[in-house]
Amino acid sequence: MLDLDAVGWVRRLAEAHERQLTQLQLWNTYYEGRQPLSYMAPELLQEVDDRLRQVVINWPQLVVDSLEERLDIEGFRLGGAEQADRDLWDGIWQPNGLDEESQLAHVDALVMRRSYVIVGSGDRPGDPPVITVESPLQVFAERDSRTRRIVAALKRWQEPLRGGGAEDFAALYLPDATVHLHREGAGADWVETDRDEHRLGTVPVVALVNRSRVADRDGVSELAAIVPLSDAACKIASDMMVGAEFHALPRRWATGLADDDFKDPAGRPVSSLSKIIGRVWASRNEKVTFGQFPEADLGNFHETLNSLGRIVASLAGLPPTYLGLASDNPPSADAIRAAESRLVKRAERRQRAFGGGWEDVMRLAVLVRDGQVRSEAERLETIWRDPATPTFAQQADAVVKLFAAGLLPREMAWERLGFSATQIARMQAMEDDALTRLTAADLHALSTTPQSAAAPGSPAAQSAVSSWPADAADG
Repeated sequence: MLDLDAVGWVRRLAEAHERQLTQLQLWNTYYEGRQPLSYMAPELLQEVDDRLRQVVINWPQLVVDSLEERLDIEGFRLGGAEQADRDLWDGIWQPNGLDEESQLAHVDALVMRRSYVIVGSGDRPGDPPVITVESPLQVFAERDSRTRRIVAALKRWQEPLRGGGAEDFAALYLPDATVHLHREGAGADWVETDRDEHRLGTVPVVALVNRSRVADRDGVSELAAIVPLSDAACKIASDMMVGAEFHALPRRWATGLADDDFKDPAGRPVSSLSKIIGRVWASRNEKVTFGQFPEADLGNFHETLNSLGRIVASLAGLPPTYLGLASDNPPSADAIRAAESRLVKRAERRQRAFGGGWEDVMRLAVLVRDGQVRSEAERLETIWRDPATPTFAQQADAVVKLFAAGLLPREMAWERLGFSATQIARMQAMEDDALTRLTAADLHALSTTPQSAAAPGSPAAQSAVSSWPADAADG
């Protein structure tokens, strides 16, 4: 690790962040549909002036959202455990609202290559650790070239001043301390204002990286291959609107007429648009001739957009129907699942990559709360919802068959059916309560039965035992 003071680390990380910030902001602009107009000729822009409004076909957002919608975390399982851990879910995950916040982290990681999660202590003793999802537009982390682990991280943000302008703030995260700094302007020096000596021995920042490479641990945006095609589609769609403006309506011509001849019944001059789309032109002058140019066919624009859409679908693994490329015959259920197979596999790959990051987050939270990490937590597993889209009836049928064959435990069967950790805990409690009430009723029946009738092997005793659940009888 480099031997730098807090201000030195801030300068180093800020410079590295600035080199990537422009590209990150561009990815974010494309996802939000605010990208600049591309491929338009300057002469055309000058001709249409401010009348041209870009038609945005937001395929980048579609590509990201279609993948993110299949990334839902349902719990965490400790090493060696059969069920999801309720303490991690109820004591850490839910108090931080990570059901919703994790979705934001996944979107930013897919769009801007990575997102970050920062873990800190609660405001008061006994409070759960504070876990916040952070944007790569504000946070940057440096990794060790040998271990590939984060050695320092920086978060920067601005707050407006009452008299105008803004004040810069920064939080520097180091393995043993968190340092807070501020400066009063872009050219001013950073000044340390507070320091928290947490002594965790690790940086409390985790990066969720999309499509990490061996030589590039910062990841790759899902939009890298889609943006050029999206630019082309927006250009074609904008050209189509220009064509509709100038050539979609048949243009009429006349010889022997002046502008003063175009008047309404009251003798007032008519507008240029009325001249273009007027139904009838007439003149009493026998030398006047009329004609009409053929209207433009916009079908070539439609076919070009369809071709670009097919390329996007192949690159992103999306079913063609997601991009509006529907066929005349509705696809069958098997055909829909086959078309989604690549999308499902891509979602499973992201689950594996992001799951490792979320496991690091939960281990950090346990370290902050308890001061140590149990050995079971070192083998933590993230439980994801199935990214495929089978019907509930199909999923239930498959799970019941596996359970009946003894290939699937009951708790795992509940997980495969999509029940959350909280719902599984409730079902277990309800089963335990029902078993307790049933056992108590049977014991009461035995206690009120005459001794001769309740003797071992008697019909009454056998009937009472046979009515117990299998689990109770084994006990």
